[in-house]
Amino acid sequence: MSLLDRGTPPDPYDVLPVRPAFSVTSKDLVDGGIVPIGQVHDSAGGENISPHLAWSGQPAGTESFVVTCYDPDAPTGSGFWHWVLVDLPGSASELPTGAGSGAFAGLPAGAYHVRSDWGGKEYGGAAPPQGDVPHRYVFTVHAVDVPKLEINDEVSPAVVGFNLAFHTLARAVLRVTYEH
Repeated sequence: MSLLDRGTPPDPYDVLPVRPAFSVTSKDLVDGGIVPIGQVHDSAGGENISPHLAWSGQPAGTESFVVTCYDPDAPTGSGFWHWVLVDLPGSASELPTGAGSGAFAGLPAGAYHVRSDWGGKEYGGAAPPQGDVPHRYVFTVHAVDVPKLEINDEVSPAVVGFNLAFHTLARAVLRVTYEH
């Protein structure tokens, strides 16, 4: 079976408990649009810069946020985590373009990255296999009911996801695609 014949995996939030929605927008991404070259991984000719994200309308009781970017279409059997940013304070409402760098510039105190599937503790842009179907990139801001997830930067994205299953009050989701 070729990569092109494998079918479309479900959206990650189709298989997780339903949560209310709130709003997320971006100066860099358009919901339903194509990932711009700035947010594409350098291995695919991009600039590997995390996008600007701004959110509003989160529910009462939000104590912190987690930001993720996930590709459910990666040919891995488990998708591909491009960005996992943990413990943003509940007062946060925006991340500037480039805040996902490993330098932590633009991040509120106490926020940190866990290792993405690229291997680094930073944003890793879109880079589907050349010739594959367009991949979906699901950027999510999770409104969390605790000030800290009580994990550390050495855990995997799956451990973050496990904790989010018990602490997510609502989600703001922006979906984009990219084909290489």
